[in-house]
Amino acid sequence: MSKRSQLASTTETEQLDNLSRIKTIGFTRAGCWKLSKAGLAFELGEFGSARNVLYAFVVVDELVYIGKTVQSLRSRMSGYKTPGPTQSTNVKNHARIRDCLAQGKSVEIFALPDNGLQTYGGLHVNLAAGLEDSLARDLEPSWNGGQKESPNLPLQSIEPE
Repeated sequence: MSKRSQLASTTETEQLDNLSRIKTIGFTRAGCWKLSKAGLAFELGEFGSARNVLYAFVVVDELVYIGKTVQSLRSRMSGYKTPGPTQSTNVKNHARIRDCLAQGKSVEIFALPDNGLQTYGGLHVNLAAGLEDSLARDLEPSWNGGQKESPNLPLQSIEPE
């Protein structure tokens, strides 16, 4: 196998592994993006009204973006559908989604809603807030554009007393 073939194979494996990894921790397909005559449109199923959601954009089985919202998932997707001029993440992802769809690529929305069961010292832990940085750092989705945490800091498990 040539080096180019090995590299392409490794990249494809990593993409599938990233999608498999988020599915393994509980992400499920929540909807998809579509092009309409009016521009971008999205369809969401059962998680549309869920709050404290970790969500992901998947383009042709490749994890490309991880995000979180305290709003409903529907409200957050509306920000990408019609971004304000000062909302740089929304503007960038709107263009990326539109470009992928224009090329005939599927753009799916996966979600992991907070089940409310995670606590620390009797306090609710927002699952989306707790996982986003680690997932973006470890899986390196191309649309996230950089490190969320310093790679020089060691990660530690903290147990409640």
